[in-house]
Amino acid sequence: MTTSFLPAGRTLGVAAIGYAFMGKAHSNAWRNVASFFDVPAFEQKVLVGRDAALVAEAAAKYGWAESATDWRSVISRDDIDIVDICAPGWMHAEIAIAALEAGKHVLVEKPLANTLGEAELMADAAASAQARGVKSMIGFNYRRVPALALARELIAEGRLGTVRHIRAAYLQDWLSDVDTPMSWRLRKETAGSGALGDIASHAIDQVQHLTGQSVTEVTGTLRTFVTERPGPGGLEKVTVDDAAWATLGMTGNISASVEASRVATGQKNSLKIEIYGSLGSLTFDLENLNELGFLDATLPVREQGFRRILVNEPEHPYVGAWWPQGHIIGWEHTFTHQIRDFLLAIRDGEAPSPSFDDGLHIQRVLTAVEESARNRSMVTAVRERVGVS
Repeated sequence: MTTSFLPAGRTLGVAAIGYAFMGKAHSNAWRNVASFFDVPAFEQKVLVGRDAALVAEAAAKYGWAESATDWRSVISRDDIDIVDICAPGWMHAEIAIAALEAGKHVLVEKPLANTLGEAELMADAAASAQARGVKSMIGFNYRRVPALALARELIAEGRLGTVRHIRAAYLQDWLSDVDTPMSWRLRKETAGSGALGDIASHAIDQVQHLTGQSVTEVTGTLRTFVTERPGPGGLEKVTVDDAAWATLGMTGNISASVEASRVATGQKNSLKIEIYGSLGSLTFDLENLNELGFLDATLPVREQGFRRILVNEPEHPYVGAWWPQGHIIGWEHTFTHQIRDFLLAIRDGEAPSPSFDDGLHIQRVLTAVEESARNRSMVTAVRERVGVS
């Protein structure tokens, strides 16, 4: 029997900050999670954004009871228990730290912050809040793809034997056109980095999460292919990377390569992962997210070959809550699974995963890639804080 850490009859009040791409994805998850999973009672109280008219329209469309433009006043409200931060990265630290200090459980989109210093402050605030029973989680939603969750189970069960090396490539093409206009995602002061923080962070998280090992050193290269983009006042300088490459040294004697690009013409949202072990291998592509390729090298050579596992059975992670066998799910379901896991962690008094500490380590890896790139791809250690184990 599950012991609940919530007061009997307590309905959690949720506020989401941000209503654009990620706000829409998270709102969809909040709107649907209780229809499919047994989660604590909650209410979509308020959606927060800077434009009063637009956020009001989004709130009505996405199922929120009301809208607001001042996040500070929202997190001070007694009827708000959870703050879901979907705002751009440059706002993460200020909002998350304030919300945690106000005693609110916090979910924040990846990457944790735009700078390592901000990420460290957020991790410190999360640790202090955890001691008071306040939970926090970073939104690496691809951990909740059933096929990747199954891959992690197979690796943990030893089906691949000793994992030796991994290839991960996250490729998109939405910036391939040189006339694509400037946005906050192309300015370092608002985005922190380009493809590196935006999508390579997902690939690095998967490399670590799937294997249970950590990145300890990197070599990195960053490139900006389109250095200027049209803005309201004419051409503006792009100050983040279009693409990133990194070779990662990991605990467990694992080597990994990570590639990320937002100018890979023809690739829409392809996260390809290949994991090679002494007894078998796994392959995955986000554009076919219901499928996992598995090769069992313990079979006789004449019977070996990658077989396609359609991850749609009730026995597969998360899938039992959805449709009958063979009925596929989509990208948006990963956010529903994420909200489900966060709510259950709050109910059960458990530490949500991935934690802000996990997000901080990813930030350290990203920082090391940037440092290596500045130093002509010199091998660069992933540094911990002095005095912190």
